[in-house]
Amino acid sequence: MLYAILAYHASGVVESWTPDEDAAVMADLASVRERLLAEGKLGPAARLGPTEGAFTLRGSGAGMVIDGPFAETKEQLLGFYVVDCATRDEAIEAARSLRSANPTAVYEIRPIPLYLPGVPFPVTESVEN
Repeated sequence: MLYAILAYHASGVVESWTPDEDAAVMADLASVRERLLAEGKLGPAARLGPTEGAFTLRGSGAGMVIDGPFAETKEQLLGFYVVDCATRDEAIEAARSLRSANPTAVYEIRPIPLYLPGVPFPVTESVEN
């Protein structure tokens, strides 16, 4: 079963980290990602940009584009991991490994009933309107 592990963090905390603090957390998370990859369990993963650049499409018809994050909450979605785990407990253990690398984050785990793998996304430096 594939599971999505969604990483949340209190708004403003990650942005307050020094470059060295951010690099240390990312290095710890990289260790977890490398282990999950070596075990053949890691699928796509991404660190999302700040919520200031987020926008939401909602409403009927063609919808309306609204600036800002998709939810009104103190915690914002920072990124996600897709893991292939045989059991729910195995997915929880993968999330616990990520949490050990970034203990102040919150990790939501959701089963993925349908996954259509495709070509990898290209690496981009920045996105402009």
